[in-house]
Amino acid sequence: MKDYFDHEILKVYKESIRLITWIDDNLSEMPKGLAVRGQLDRASTSIPLNLAEGNGEYTGPDRCRFFDTARGSALECAACLDVLAAKGIFTSKTMAIGKNILLEIVNMLVGFIKSNSSDRLYETSEAYDVSGINRQD
Repeated sequence: MKDYFDHEILKVYKESIRLITWIDDNLSEMPKGLAVRGQLDRASTSIPLNLAEGNGEYTGPDRCRFFDTARGSALECAACLDVLAAKGIFTSKTMAIGKNILLEIVNMLVGFIKSNSSDRLYETSEAYDVSGINRQD
């Protein structure tokens, strides 16, 4: 009998847990009353929870529904980091660390979604221009 759940061996799951650890380490820098603080905590927590639930589904469409939600939560985390940088709470260096983790998570999730659905349309992987978003360097 195995002593782990299948989702625990997924690299994307491990990265989502690493993201939560990184966010928790940086939450102390944020004012407790800041709305984006709670939003970032909830969105980051949603990623591994949806990965675990989706990985346990039997059909591709059911799995994709949870992987889509996890991807949406990862994108929400990226927007939260942008807000924190715009408010001057995170430096661009701090934000870049979090975004690098998120980019890896999103890329893996897109791969999961593509492998579980053959009839969906996908956005091209062109780089987005994020210059000028950060107030601090």
